[in-house]
Amino acid sequence: MLPEELIKLAEKENEEMKIRSVLLLFTGALLLTGSAAFAQSATSSQGSSASSGQVASDQDIRLLRQDLRSKKKQLIAANLTLSDAEAMKFWPVYDQYTDELVKINNEKYAVIQDYAKNWGTMTDAQALDLTKRSLDEEAKVTALRAKYVPIVNQVLPGTKTATFFQLERRIGMMIDLQLASQIPLVQDQN
Repeated sequence: MLPEELIKLAEKENEEMKIRSVLLLFTGALLLTGSAAFAQSATSSQGSSASSGQVASDQDIRLLRQDLRSKKKQLIAANLTLSDAEAMKFWPVYDQYTDELVKINNEKYAVIQDYAKNWGTMTDAQALDLTKRSLDEEAKVTALRAKYVPIVNQVLPGTKTATFFQLERRIGMMIDLQLASQIPLVQDQN
Protein backbone atom coordinates (compact mmCIF):
# COMPACT_ATOMS: atom_id res chain seq x y z
CA MET A 1 0.00 0.00 0.00
CA LEU A 2 1.10 3.53 -0.77
CA PRO A 3 1.55 6.01 2.09
CA GLU A 4 -1.41 8.11 0.83
CA GLU A 5 -3.66 5.03 0.88
CA LEU A 6 -2.52 4.19 4.42
CA ILE A 7 -3.27 7.73 5.57
CA LYS A 8 -6.75 7.63 4.00
CA LEU A 9 -7.41 4.22 5.56
CA ALA A 10 -6.31 5.49 8.99
CA GLU A 11 -8.51 8.60 8.63
CA LYS A 12 -11.48 6.44 7.67
CA GLU A 13 -10.93 4.13 10.65
CA ASN A 14 -10.60 7.17 12.95
CA GLU A 15 -13.92 8.58 11.65
CA GLU A 16 -15.61 5.19 12.12
CA MET A 17 -14.32 5.05 15.71
CA LYS A 18 -15.74 8.52 16.36
CA ILE A 19 -19.14 7.44 15.03
CA ARG A 20 -19.07 4.24 17.12
CA SER A 21 -18.23 6.23 20.25
CA VAL A 22 -21.19 8.54 19.77
CA LEU A 23 -23.44 5.58 19.01
CA LEU A 24 -22.33 3.90 22.23
CA LEU A 25 -23.28 7.05 24.13
CA PHE A 26 -26.73 6.91 22.53
CA THR A 27 -27.10 3.25 23.40
CA GLY A 28 -26.14 3.74 27.03
CA ALA A 29 -28.47 6.70 27.42
CA LEU A 30 -31.33 4.83 25.81
CA LEU A 31 -30.85 1.88 28.12
CA LEU A 32 -31.32 4.27 31.01
CA THR A 33 -34.48 5.69 29.43
CA GLY A 34 -36.09 2.30 29.03
CA SER A 35 -35.18 1.21 32.53
CA ALA A 36 -36.56 4.40 34.06
CA ALA A 37 -39.87 4.10 32.21
CA PHE A 38 -40.44 0.53 33.29
CA ALA A 39 -39.11 1.02 36.81
CA GLN A 40 -41.79 3.68 37.09
CA SER A 41 -44.42 1.26 35.75
CA ALA A 42 -43.46 -1.42 38.24
CA THR A 43 -44.21 1.02 41.04
CA SER A 44 -47.52 1.96 39.43
CA SER A 45 -48.62 -1.63 38.82
CA GLN A 46 -47.97 -2.51 42.46
CA GLY A 47 -50.53 0.10 43.49
CA SER A 48 -48.04 2.57 44.93
CA SER A 49 -48.53 6.11 43.71
CA ALA A 50 -45.44 7.90 44.91
CA SER A 51 -46.08 11.02 42.87
CA SER A 52 -42.85 12.70 43.91
CA GLY A 53 -40.87 9.71 42.59
CA GLN A 54 -42.81 9.80 39.37
CA VAL A 55 -42.14 13.52 38.92
CA ALA A 56 -38.45 12.97 39.52
CA SER A 57 -38.42 10.15 36.98
CA ASP A 58 -40.26 12.30 34.46
CA GLN A 59 -37.75 15.10 35.04
CA ASP A 60 -34.82 12.69 34.65
CA ILE A 61 -36.27 11.39 31.41
CA ARG A 62 -36.91 14.93 30.14
CA LEU A 63 -33.27 15.84 30.82
CA LEU A 64 -32.07 12.62 29.22
CA ARG A 65 -34.13 13.34 26.11
CA GLN A 66 -32.58 16.83 25.89
CA ASP A 67 -29.14 15.27 26.17
CA LEU A 68 -29.98 12.76 23.43
CA ARG A 69 -31.11 15.59 21.13
CA SER A 70 -27.80 17.34 21.76
CA LYS A 71 -25.79 14.19 21.04
CA LYS A 72 -27.86 13.56 17.90
CA LYS A 73 -27.07 17.06 16.66
CA GLN A 74 -23.37 16.46 17.37
CA LEU A 75 -23.48 13.18 15.46
CA ILE A 76 -25.12 14.82 12.46
CA ALA A 77 -22.63 17.71 12.59
CA ALA A 78 -19.73 15.24 12.68
CA ASN A 79 -21.00 13.30 9.68
CA LEU A 80 -22.67 15.89 7.43
CA THR A 81 -19.98 17.92 5.70
CA LEU A 82 -21.23 21.48 5.34
CA SER A 83 -19.58 24.67 4.17
CA ASP A 84 -19.95 27.68 6.46
CA ALA A 85 -22.65 29.13 4.18
CA GLU A 86 -24.55 25.81 4.12
CA ALA A 87 -24.29 25.46 7.90
CA MET A 88 -25.73 28.94 8.46
CA LYS A 89 -28.78 27.99 6.40
CA PHE A 90 -29.11 24.36 7.49
CA TRP A 91 -28.97 24.51 11.31
CA PRO A 92 -32.00 26.80 11.75
CA VAL A 93 -33.99 24.43 9.50
CA TYR A 94 -32.67 21.48 11.53
CA ASP A 95 -33.77 23.17 14.77
CA GLN A 96 -37.24 23.80 13.34
CA TYR A 97 -37.45 20.16 12.21
CA THR A 98 -36.31 19.00 15.66
CA ASP A 99 -38.93 21.14 17.39
CA GLU A 100 -41.65 19.45 15.33
CA LEU A 101 -40.10 16.02 15.90
CA VAL A 102 -40.02 16.61 19.67
CA LYS A 103 -43.79 17.15 19.66
CA ILE A 104 -44.29 13.80 17.93
CA ASN A 105 -41.81 12.13 20.26
CA ASN A 106 -43.72 13.56 23.23
CA GLU A 107 -46.74 11.69 21.93
CA LYS A 108 -44.65 8.55 21.40
CA TYR A 109 -43.42 8.84 24.98
CA ALA A 110 -47.03 9.21 26.18
CA VAL A 111 -47.87 5.93 24.44
CA ILE A 112 -44.92 4.25 26.16
CA GLN A 113 -46.01 5.70 29.52
CA ASP A 114 -49.56 4.36 28.99
CA TYR A 115 -48.12 1.00 28.04
CA ALA A 116 -45.97 0.93 31.17
CA LYS A 117 -48.85 2.07 33.37
CA ASN A 118 -51.17 -0.67 32.04
CA TRP A 119 -48.64 -3.47 31.62
CA GLY A 120 -49.63 -6.39 33.79
CA THR A 121 -53.34 -5.63 33.61
CA MET A 122 -53.70 -4.61 29.96
CA THR A 123 -56.92 -5.64 28.24
CA ASP A 124 -57.25 -6.60 24.59
CA ALA A 125 -58.90 -3.24 23.85
CA GLN A 126 -56.08 -1.31 25.57
CA ALA A 127 -53.44 -3.32 23.70
CA LEU A 128 -55.08 -2.60 20.34
CA ASP A 129 -55.52 1.09 21.17
CA LEU A 130 -51.83 1.41 22.12
CA THR A 131 -50.84 -0.41 18.92
CA LYS A 132 -52.92 1.99 16.80
CA ARG A 133 -51.54 5.03 18.63
CA SER A 134 -47.98 3.78 18.17
CA LEU A 135 -48.52 3.24 14.44
CA ASP A 136 -50.05 6.72 14.14
CA GLU A 137 -46.92 8.23 15.72
CA GLU A 138 -44.65 6.31 13.33
CA ALA A 139 -46.70 7.63 10.41
CA LYS A 140 -46.35 11.19 11.75
CA VAL A 141 -42.55 10.86 11.85
CA THR A 142 -42.52 9.59 8.26
CA ALA A 143 -44.80 12.44 7.16
CA LEU A 144 -42.56 14.97 8.93
CA ARG A 145 -39.48 13.66 7.13
CA ALA A 146 -41.33 13.82 3.79
CA LYS A 147 -42.42 17.39 4.58
CA TYR A 148 -38.84 18.45 5.30
CA VAL A 149 -37.10 16.91 2.28
CA PRO A 150 -37.93 19.88 0.02
CA ILE A 151 -37.32 22.35 2.87
CA VAL A 152 -33.83 20.97 3.56
CA ASN A 153 -33.20 20.76 -0.18
CA GLN A 154 -33.78 24.53 -0.42
CA VAL A 155 -30.69 25.08 1.75
CA LEU A 156 -28.56 22.03 0.81
CA PRO A 157 -27.78 20.28 -2.46
CA GLY A 158 -29.49 16.93 -3.13
CA THR A 159 -26.61 14.72 -2.00
CA LYS A 160 -26.31 16.52 1.32
CA THR A 161 -30.09 16.52 1.78
CA ALA A 162 -30.08 12.76 1.19
CA THR A 163 -27.14 12.33 3.56
CA PHE A 164 -28.94 14.26 6.30
CA PHE A 165 -32.04 12.09 5.99
CA GLN A 166 -29.91 8.94 5.92
CA LEU A 167 -28.28 10.00 9.18
CA GLU A 168 -31.62 11.08 10.65
CA ARG A 169 -33.22 7.74 9.79
CA ARG A 170 -30.27 5.67 11.04
CA ILE A 171 -30.26 7.48 14.36
CA GLY A 172 -34.04 7.17 14.59
CA MET A 173 -33.85 3.43 13.93
CA MET A 174 -31.20 3.00 16.63
CA ILE A 175 -33.34 4.86 19.14
CA ASP A 176 -36.44 2.89 18.16
CA LEU A 177 -34.53 -0.40 18.42
CA GLN A 178 -33.19 0.46 21.86
CA LEU A 179 -36.62 1.50 23.09
CA ALA A 180 -38.27 -1.58 21.62
CA SER A 181 -35.69 -3.84 23.27
CA GLN A 182 -36.58 -2.33 26.66
CA ILE A 183 -40.33 -2.77 26.34
CA PRO A 184 -41.64 -6.22 27.28
CA LEU A 185 -44.06 -8.02 24.98
CA VAL A 186 -47.73 -7.61 25.83
CA GLN A 187 -48.28 -11.36 26.09
CA ASP A 188 -45.57 -11.58 28.77
CA GLN A 189 -47.68 -9.62 31.28
CA ASN A 190 -49.56 -12.73 32.47
